[in-house]
Amino acid sequence: MMDSKVKKTFSHARGRMVRGRELAVAAAIVGLFSATCAAHAQEAAKSDAATLDRVVSVGGDATEILYALGLEQKIVAVDSTSMYPKAALETKSNVGYLRQLTTEGVLSTGATILVASAQAGPPDVVRALKASNIRYETLPGNEAPDKIADKVRFVGKLFHVTDKAEVLASDITKRFAALEEKRKSITHKVKAIFILGVNNGRAMVGGTGSTADIVLGLAGAENAAASLHGYKPLTDEALISLAPDVIVTMTREGGGKASEYIAALPGFKDSPAGKAGRIIEMDGNYLLGFGPRTPEAAEELMADFYPDKK
Repeated sequence: MMDSKVKKTFSHARGRMVRGRELAVAAAIVGLFSATCAAHAQEAAKSDAATLDRVVSVGGDATEILYALGLEQKIVAVDSTSMYPKAALETKSNVGYLRQLTTEGVLSTGATILVASAQAGPPDVVRALKASNIRYETLPGNEAPDKIADKVRFVGKLFHVTDKAEVLASDITKRFAALEEKRKSITHKVKAIFILGVNNGRAMVGGTGSTADIVLGLAGAENAAASLHGYKPLTDEALISLAPDVIVTMTREGGGKASEYIAALPGFKDSPAGKAGRIIEMDGNYLLGFGPRTPEAAEELMADFYPDKK
């Protein structure tokens, strides 16, 4: 019979052997699990890459960001507001206006992913697309200058170009900071209104909460229509009472200049802007698109408001 010391030594040795086998088994399991996870990650990466290969871009801001990040080759279709760069509308299929999309129109492109502005619609079509086999991604935020960098970073992360996106986002932030410094030098703000268009002899004006209100503020002007909310039609009398020093409007694609329609309004002729003949026309997507070029658009508008500061 073994004495107790030998038994104890044998028992310890056997215990170490068992523990060794258990550790080896555990290590094998961990190794197998890690290999399985790596394989799944590779497959997921391949699947994700395939998903990102055919893009429908809806919204001028989305398209501009995709192009700025060098992702234009992935785009198979855009919406009608994607007017910059010009190659977008000239070389890509068109799915129509971003607020009036159709499920069939988008799915017929054979796209695997849709990157959309927050304004995309109508809601029932958006719901149908989200329920389809196309991947639907919405840009964060929308009508605010501090959200533009967020949109760029979102697209960069989505398409795995985060470094390039960070460079662009940081540059946009710096340009807005430089614009803010210029605003600080303005001692007397001009009173401006933005006229979206003229319909049946009435001007549609951008009040508080509108994209136009934000851009006028960025350019260092006081919105003379701040008492209104959103876009509202004005009577001639109301236009006179707002007494704008300058009127901002969008350039029109055919059908005459917007400034001619505004100049024909009786209320305009009796306003300070009318008496001075101050109407500024700018490209609507450039001015109100809230894409990477927004700091430049606001700076350009500021230069028109305050020509002595050029």
